Amino acid sequence: MAEGNSNRPTENGFHKTMGESGEDITWLKMQSQMGYHRIKSQAQQLKQDLRQTVLQELDALVDGFLEDVEQMEGKEGLSNNVSFSELRPSVSESRHESMIRKKREDGELPDKVFMPRSSVLTDLFKIKDVKTIYHIFVAILIVFSLNTLVYDLINEGRLNLNFDLIRYGMGKFSKVMELWMCMNLSTLLVVYPGFYYWSMNRTPGQKIGGYDIAGACCYVLYQLVFLVWPIHYIKENALPPGSSIIVTAEQIRLMMKVHAFVRENITKVLAYKKDDNNQGPLCPDFSKYLYFLFIPTLVYRDSYPRTQSIRWSYVVSNFGQVLACLFYTYYIFERFLVPVFRNFGREHITAKALILSVFGSMLPATLVLVLGFFAILHSWFNAFAEMMTFADRMFYKDWWNSTSFANYYRTWNIVVHDWLYTYIYKDISKLFPQRRSLAMACVFLISAVAHEYVLIMCFKFFYPVLFVMFMGAGFGFIFFKGVGRGWNVFLWLMLIMGNGMLMCLYSLEWYARQRCPENTDNFLDYLIPRSWTCDFEAMES
Repeated sequence: MAEGNSNRPTENGFHKTMGESGEDITWLKMQSQMGYHRIKSQAQQLKQDLRQTVLQELDALVDGFLEDVEQMEGKEGLSNNVSFSELRPSVSESRHESMIRKKREDGELPDKVFMPRSSVLTDLFKIKDVKTIYHIFVAILIVFSLNTLVYDLINEGRLNLNFDLIRYGMGKFSKVMELWMCMNLSTLLVVYPGFYYWSMNRTPGQKIGGYDIAGACCYVLYQLVFLVWPIHYIKENALPPGSSIIVTAEQIRLMMKVHAFVRENITKVLAYKKDDNNQGPLCPDFSKYLYFLFIPTLVYRDSYPRTQSIRWSYVVSNFGQVLACLFYTYYIFERFLVPVFRNFGREHITAKALILSVFGSMLPATLVLVLGFFAILHSWFNAFAEMMTFADRMFYKDWWNSTSFANYYRTWNIVVHDWLYTYIYKDISKLFPQRRSLAMACVFLISAVAHEYVLIMCFKFFYPVLFVMFMGAGFGFIFFKGVGRGWNVFLWLMLIMGNGMLMCLYSLEWYARQRCPENTDNFLDYLIPRSWTCDFEAMES
């Protein structure tokens, strides 16, 4: 064989001569394409590896920088008392959520994690365009005030600054404060000493026995007394609607606080053993319990993230916003709602009048809902968080952007949602691991009962419109999950219509109760809607 026809290896391991030029060219092309694809694949893999490495390194650098800034805050402090972690926006929402509720290795549901962060509206108000919307609402409040002043001057010839509706709704405030003091003292002088005594006198490591059952019975008895006592007090003193709402809301808050404290610490006491050297004190210090009672959260922890100091100007501004929302609500009722319902209970309500009343009250009722959210969940909670140096200000999320009712329920009120999730949903899920839907139904049932209970004590009658809507349409809508903005329109449409129906039906029953005679002298009169059975002809005669 000639030297020019040297052999070369083929793909199957045999040798081939260079005699056939066409096959050689084809083979060279195939080898070139295979090499190109191999290099391209390696380059793409290298690109992905480099991107992942750079992102990880950048994330580590940012975290280190933030830790250094927070350490500098601890030494020097920032002038506005807000940590850098509170001011920066969320770089990755999924990463932020994973920090809040981290999946545990044993497969259990994640726990609530507290961290320094500001409220959503606090961050949004730093944007000039969003702050303008706030200014628009302030301007509307001023217009409402001027409208009332001009109306009184023209119609009555004088200024009428009695604010009768507020004075009536918030009447007997001294009785409210008297009960508030008693309820708080009972949680301080009964709950903590009782739990301390039980935890310190229990034999470590023993199984649940008669001593534990007796302690559980005392706890249940206390909660029952705490439930019945304010009900009797409200009825005995005939507290008006606003004062009744304050009492019942405070009652529910303290019952939830007490349950959270007992539920979080009872597991540590039951799991304690004599040879457990790493175990801390069985019962937390009284200062921790006292601090927990007044911070705006319902989930107990031995420690929470704290701010460095108190900005009293911020506290005053938030309480001022609460007061402004109160007057805002007064003007809405006085100018838009009371005139609509004033004739209820004096004459038969036709279907036409009822439909017009529902649609006429939709926008005012929704505005009252938004004002209540801003006054309580934002202003009131932020004021107390600032006074108590409580750094986790995530009391709600951007519920107004929700495209499903499931997300709306989770983001509307984070404070109550965390309690329901931690102490109802998780505990029932542990008892029935395969029936998460049962836990979700129990959460909805408890929430609906609590809301309806507040309205019963407020109006002094049983008219379960909210309960039916909550457990009916409200529960059913959680299974409709959309992602488009049309679903957000649908959610707002249902909220506006639902609030209009609630406002109209409860107002109808309220005025019927004021003007129609009692049907019976027994307990059934509280259960039978008087707006359905009122005899208008007998009243006229």
